[in-house]
Amino acid sequence: MATRSRDDREARRRIRQMEAKRALRQVQGKRRKRDNVIAVSAAAGTLVLAVVLQLTVFSSNPTEAEFAAAQAGLSSPSASPAASNSADIPKPETAAGKTFTGELKLNSGAIGVELNGTAAPQAAAVYKSLTDAGYYNGAFCHRLTTSETFGLLQCGATSEDGADDASYRWGPLENTPADNVYPAGTIAVARTGNDAYGNGRQFFIVYKDTTIPADSAGGYTVVGKVTSGLDVVTKIAAAGLKAGESTTDGAPVAPVTIDSFSLK
Repeated sequence: MATRSRDDREARRRIRQMEAKRALRQVQGKRRKRDNVIAVSAAAGTLVLAVVLQLTVFSSNPTEAEFAAAQAGLSSPSASPAASNSADIPKPETAAGKTFTGELKLNSGAIGVELNGTAAPQAAAVYKSLTDAGYYNGAFCHRLTTSETFGLLQCGATSEDGADDASYRWGPLENTPADNVYPAGTIAVARTGNDAYGNGRQFFIVYKDTTIPADSAGGYTVVGKVTSGLDVVTKIAAAGLKAGESTTDGAPVAPVTIDSFSLK
């Protein structure tokens, strides 16, 4: 009986912790939608800015399945099925060995791009498929980071708050930097944290050399590079962030939308 009583107390303690964390997650919901890929946490004072990856699902918060399992008796939720791609993800063979060139037209200017189907065939196949379908026309570049060592513009959201389609997910990771450094001009795939099959439709353009620490899944797939017009992104960054945002991470001061994205 004493052992059972201790188990009950421990169960109640864990449930209270999860309730508190779930409440925090709900309060931060809108912010996390926009921050579904990467965020910057700056060190105080004169210390060097520390780059920290933050994603839609924070690893410290329980999922709904974990919370329900705790209420049912502290058993873990059923294991997820093996990682796999959504049904509508194109085969990497459609891009393997190919180089795609094209143009990303923003409301603030045009950017020349090149995607590498040799180094990242699955990613190149995905973005070629999406651009051919006109998916990005009217999409948003909703997120901008402006710290000294972390500078990028994240694009491909369906709304200004960074909304993404959670049913469209694919992997694996490809062509991730061994040193976690993403040079200026890099085009990389945005994903959810700690998930090698958490890639989606969003991508980010690095406008100055940036270090992004790998998480438990690894780094971020580098799918291509900017061949011209990187100054379009640096000008967006120079304009700063929308009032009320973080000083280094938030929405661009003026909305940035994609007029078109074409590859051939």
